[in-house]
Amino acid sequence: SCCKCKCSSFKKIWSPNEGRSADISLPPAHLTANNTDQIDSPGGGGDILTVRHVDLCLEQNGTDHHTKRFELMQRDAVPGESSQLVVRRGEPFRLRIACHRPFDRHRDILSFAFTIHDENRPGHTHGSALKFKENDLGDAHEWGAAVSQVNGDILDVLVKAPASAPVTFWRVDIDTRLQSGGSRVFTFSKPIVILFNPWCPDDEVYMRETHLLEEYVLADTTLIWRGSYNRLRPSVWKLGQFDRYVLECALLVIAEVGKVSGVHRGNAIRVSRALAAAVNSPDDDGVVLGNWSEDFSGGVAPTKWVGSVEILQKFYKKRKPVKFGQCWIFAGVLTTVARALGIPSRIITNYASAHDTHSSMTVDYFVNEEGKVMEELNADSIWNYHVWNEVWMERSDLGYGSTGSYGGWQVVDATPQELSDQIYRCGPAPVKAVKMGEITKPYDCDFVYSEVNADKLFWRYSGVNQPLKLLRKDVLGIGHFISTKAVGEWKREDITTSYKFDEKSNEERATMLKALRQTNSVYSRYYLNEDFNDVYFNFELRDDIVIGQNFTVVLEIRNRSTSKSHRITGSLHIDTVLYTGKHREPIKVVHFERELKPGATEIVRDEVIFNEYYGKLMDQSAFNISCLASVKDTEFDYFAQDDFRVRKPDIKITFQGTPVSREIVNVILRLKNPLPMPLKKGVFHVEGTGLDQALEFKIAEVPVDGTAAATFKYTPPFAGRGAFAAKFTSKELDDVDGFLAFETQPRPEDVILTNGNHPGMNEIRERRDVIP
Repeated sequence: SCCKCKCSSFKKIWSPNEGRSADISLPPAHLTANNTDQIDSPGGGGDILTVRHVDLCLEQNGTDHHTKRFELMQRDAVPGESSQLVVRRGEPFRLRIACHRPFDRHRDILSFAFTIHDENRPGHTHGSALKFKENDLGDAHEWGAAVSQVNGDILDVLVKAPASAPVTFWRVDIDTRLQSGGSRVFTFSKPIVILFNPWCPDDEVYMRETHLLEEYVLADTTLIWRGSYNRLRPSVWKLGQFDRYVLECALLVIAEVGKVSGVHRGNAIRVSRALAAAVNSPDDDGVVLGNWSEDFSGGVAPTKWVGSVEILQKFYKKRKPVKFGQCWIFAGVLTTVARALGIPSRIITNYASAHDTHSSMTVDYFVNEEGKVMEELNADSIWNYHVWNEVWMERSDLGYGSTGSYGGWQVVDATPQELSDQIYRCGPAPVKAVKMGEITKPYDCDFVYSEVNADKLFWRYSGVNQPLKLLRKDVLGIGHFISTKAVGEWKREDITTSYKFDEKSNEERATMLKALRQTNSVYSRYYLNEDFNDVYFNFELRDDIVIGQNFTVVLEIRNRSTSKSHRITGSLHIDTVLYTGKHREPIKVVHFERELKPGATEIVRDEVIFNEYYGKLMDQSAFNISCLASVKDTEFDYFAQDDFRVRKPDIKITFQGTPVSREIVNVILRLKNPLPMPLKKGVFHVEGTGLDQALEFKIAEVPVDGTAAATFKYTPPFAGRGAFAAKFTSKELDDVDGFLAFETQPRPEDVILTNGNHPGMNEIRERRDVIP
C-alpha cells in the first residue's frame, strides 16, 4: 500500500485549483523551486466533492513501474524542490486522493483528463487530450481508472495509460461532478511522465525475457569496446539514465530536437529514428557535435568523456551541441536516452567496419604504383571499429519475411555518416534483415549490411586515362568480433552470427550475391567478374605491445607455386591512421626484392622504435601496415594491409576496505607511467554509482617508471552492484581508462528487502529498533 506516514519523503502533496488552470510548460533547464505544503481547500461549491490533496504514492509506483531510481522521483529530498511521478504505460499506477468528505458512487462522478504538456492545440480527436471517467481500467489499449479502496474521505484510485500512449510529460486534471450538476477541477501543479514499458506484453518494446531488462533498461553503467580487431579494448561508460535532468533532457530531445509530434511519441519506430538524428548536430543542432580532426580546442576531446550524464546535462542547460564526440560518444548518449525513455538498448561495436559511400556492397581502395594509398580517391573507408546501437521493438510495419517477423533488435546509428531521407541518421534497421541480405528493408539496411559484410577491393590507379586494375579482393576483411556487453557480467558477448553467416559459407556468399544484385554500382558489377590470387602475404604482429615499447613488423611472403620461381619487388608502408581508417603520418617505407623458389617462404622484417612513432601517433594509437608487390615477368600485382595498435595501460581502482552502504570508504586510483619520459599535467576523471557529478584530480609530474595516484572518499548510497569508470589524461599520454565493478554490502543495522523487480538493487529500510 502507499505510504501513510505524513513525514514520508515519498509523499507528494498537490494544492487544488478552482477551475482549469493555464497550460503547464516543461520545466526549464534550471528548475525553479516549487515546494508546496499541504493546503486545505476552503470547501465551498455546494456539496461538490473537493479534492484536498493527492498523494502520488511515489514509493509504491516507483517499485511497481521500475522507476524509483529516477532522480525526478526523489527530488523531494532536495530542499526547495519537489518530485514528479514517473510511470510506464500499459500498467496501472496508484493515486491516493484526500477529499473534503467521503466519496459516494451514487452522487459523485470522478473523471481524469490527461493532456500532452506541450501541445499547442490539444484535441481529443488525435489523442493529445483525453478524458475518461472512473469506472473501469479497460483493456491494454484504453485509458482507464478505477477506485480500488475507499477509507472515509480517502480514495485509492488506479489509473492506466494504454500500452500505446505517447511517451512525454502529461498534465493531469481531476474533475469532480455531482450527478445533479456542477463540477470542480483539481489540477496537478506539475506534469507526470509516462514512459515505454518493456515489461508490458502489449507494448511494442516488450521483451519476453524480462531478466534481460536488468541489463538493457535498468543498468546505468556499461562497456563499450574500442581498439582494433586484433586488440579489443573495453571502456566503461556511465550511462546515468536515472541521474538529474537526464530524463527531462531525453524527453526534450525527442520533442524539440527530434520534432516528433506529441501523438507520435508513443511510436518506438518514429522515436528511435528521430533519436538517431537528434543525438548528432548537422541537421538540427542536436546533442553532440562530431569532430574527427586532431583539434579539439573549444571543447572536450572525445577520448576524455567517461559517460553521458555531463553531456546531456550541458545540452539541457544550454540547448547547444556539446563539443565533441565520435562514434562511441554518440552511441553512449543514445543508449542513455533510449533506456531513460524505456526502450531496451545496447551498444554494439563492429571491428573492421566498412563505410560504403556508393552503396556498392564493396569497399574500394585505390593505390598508386608506389603502393601509397590515394586518400583523394578513396571515398570509402574501413574504420578500425565503429560503434552503434541496437534497440528492441516490434516491426509491425514490415510484416513477415523468410525468417518470420522482423521484430527484435534494430540497428540505430547516430554517428552522422550518410544521409537517410535527407537527414544524417541511420535506422532502425532490423538485424534479421541485415543478416539475410534484404537491403531494401527500411530503414538503411543496405548501409548496415555493408558495414558488417562488404568485400574489400584494392585497385591500382595508373592515371586518368588508364584502366583500373583489380589487385585483390578480400572477402574476410570486414565485420569482425561484433561485440556488446554480456548480460549481468563485465564481459564481452560476441554477436557476429546475429549479423552474418560464417565467412565463405554458402549462406554468406548467397546473401552477398543477393545484396550485389540489388545495387546499381559500377564497382559491384565489375566485381562480379572473375579474378585470381597467387602469392600469399601475411603480417605477423604482436598484439600485446604497450605504448612506450618498440615493435617489429614481420611480412611473410609465400610462393604457392610448386613448379615456378618468382622474383618479387615491393614496398612495405607503416603509417599512423585515425580509427576511421584515414591515413595521416607515414612512419617508415621499406623497399624489398626477393627471389622465391617453388614452395619457398621469405620474410621481410622491420623494427619500429618508440622515437620513430611516438610523435606521429593519432589519438587512438593506431597504425596501418600495407604492402604493394609486383611479380616480375607477369601482370600480377598484389596488395595487402592490416591494422595494428599499441595498447595503453589500465588504471587500477581499489577500495581501502570494504564498501558498505552509507558508510565512507577510501577509493584509490593508480597508473604506472609506461613512457620513457615524465608525464606532466596529469588529471584523473572519475564517474560512478552514487557520484552526483564527475570527480577530477590533478596529478603532480609522474617520473619515468613512477606511479600516478589519487584517493577520494566515497559513500555508497545503497547495497548492491556498482561501478566506477576512470580516465587519465596528460600532455604526453591520454585516453587511458580503467573500471571497477563492485558489490556494496548492507549495514548490519539495515533490513534488506529482496526486490524482485530490481535484483542487485535491493531496498534498504532502517531498523526502527537501532539508533544509527
